[in-house]
Amino acid sequence: MSQRVAVVGGGPAGLTAAIYTARAGLQTTVYDAGEPILARNAHLENVPGFPAGVNARTFLENTREQADRAGVEFVDVRVEHVERDGQTFRVQTDDADADTDVADFVVAASWPDSSYLEGFELERIDRGSKTMLSTDEFARTDVEGLYAAGRLARQYHQAVVAAGHGATAGLTVVDDSDVAYYHDWVAPDGYFTGRGRELPPGCEEIDETERQERERESLDALHALAPADSPTQHPSVDDD
Repeated sequence: MSQRVAVVGGGPAGLTAAIYTARAGLQTTVYDAGEPILARNAHLENVPGFPAGVNARTFLENTREQADRAGVEFVDVRVEHVERDGQTFRVQTDDADADTDVADFVVAASWPDSSYLEGFELERIDRGSKTMLSTDEFARTDVEGLYAAGRLARQYHQAVVAAGHGATAGLTVVDDSDVAYYHDWVAPDGYFTGRGRELPPGCEEIDETERQERERESLDALHALAPADSPTQHPSVDDD
């Protein structure tokens, strides 16, 4: 049975971590309680590949679609409690009808909420009304199998930084798992095998026809982008 990864939070950090773990073959579930804070952004700048910026809702929707395509399962509920149970974790949500889920790894990417981790002895950093979690350079916390990503892990408050740190967390989970994995890399036909090397785990070689088909599909997806919803106002702003 594939090892299970629970990612708490459906913003850039959580979604990116989930993409990497799912593509590596780990059974990955994202718990997404609601709208990420990024959805409040009017227009997202400083994102590689978007010279004129991009609608933050478009960015989130497409990243979620990418995670879904990678095999990520989404559960739109709030995680209320995570606890250790031997070598695994038990994940309890606010869905009274759902069974408690079990995971081998947990990635906390739910800025600004980490209340569901109160049962763990973690190094916490208080910044005003917000609490962040201390991690090592690879997103590991003091608890084995528990990781933190993005702003919750004291990263800069920028979408691309959060996504990059989510990738770090995801790859660290893969590295700590029992999956044989070298690199998530799609190479031209013969890149490895043409040099007498076996194809490393996680890598793929494709011929020119397949490359053109994938490029066509990616361009079609870009052309299909359409205006998204307006940003969500900060909850403290009076609607009047």
